Amino acid sequence: MDIYAAIGIAAVGAALAVIIKQYKPEYALAVSLSTGVVIMYIALKTVYPVLSDLDYILKATNMQSAYIEVLLKSLGICFITQLAADACRDSGQGAIAAKVEMVGKAAILVISMPLFRALLNLAMKIMGR
Repeated sequence: MDIYAAIGIAAVGAALAVIIKQYKPEYALAVSLSTGVVIMYIALKTVYPVLSDLDYILKATNMQSAYIEVLLKSLGICFITQLAADACRDSGQGAIAAKVEMVGKAAILVISMPLFRALLNLAMKIMGR
């Protein structure tokens, strides 16, 4: 399973970062970032079969793909935002990490607006307006 590989890489990367930080703190951040990117790759590779299953379900049910697109884009923004915020925190920049998370939330809100409009229109049709 890929989870074991991710856990192993995380453990080795964390140990290397701690050891390297004692001698070359600037390299410890690079090790942490590299480890995070590799783990993210493993996560995306693991999720890829689910995406093909979602595509099959969409075609079978004739559901609008826009709904799933919003979900997948939001999920991608969450992953990238979390990775960036964690990298900022690892380098001691908690304030910047908070701003990165705020921008990620705003991006999800922007992406979700067409879906909110569609739900509002549906609710207004149901209410007869």
